[in-house]
Amino acid sequence: MSIQIRPAVPADAPALLAIYAPYVAQTAITFEYDVPTETEFACRIADTLKKYPYLVAEQDGVPVGYAYAGKFHDRAAYDWSVETSIYVEQHQKRRGIGRLLHDALEQELRRRHFLNMNACIACPMGESDPYLTRDSIRFHEKLGYRMVGEFHQCGYKFGRRYHMVWMEKHIGDHADTPLPVVWG
Repeated sequence: MSIQIRPAVPADAPALLAIYAPYVAQTAITFEYDVPTETEFACRIADTLKKYPYLVAEQDGVPVGYAYAGKFHDRAAYDWSVETSIYVEQHQKRRGIGRLLHDALEQELRRRHFLNMNACIACPMGESDPYLTRDSIRFHEKLGYRMVGEFHQCGYKFGRRYHMVWMEKHIGDHADTPLPVVWG
């Protein structure tokens, strides 16, 4: 399996939306209820690329996953922190694609002087749930993230309540005067 990682472009919207749509329709991994339109998804990609990296993993020229970073919080003091997201095509999971995407995203974020990667992860209330597992939490732990907080019963999808956890990974030196972030 040869996977290539490249920057996303808005024209990737149909292929990336095809990866994302099953997560919306069939899982509680995202708390989004309705699958966005291709136009809306293309706008999301374009908006993200104005300031943050958005990457696509391809196998033989076909997108099989994507990852991006976005604003962690509006105030300028948070500029060195990002929220990250990774989605892999359902039939391509557990093949190392998520790891490749994350590593490439982390490298790009470091290059741009970001310091904190934050992940907001849906969490089932129990061990067994038909729409959600703890796999994303375990994945992030393997990548060096640590748990920093849990919100209880804050999400509702498919007639069920879900927790949400925050995990973080420091990827740079938290000096007294940080280097300025390189946007876009």
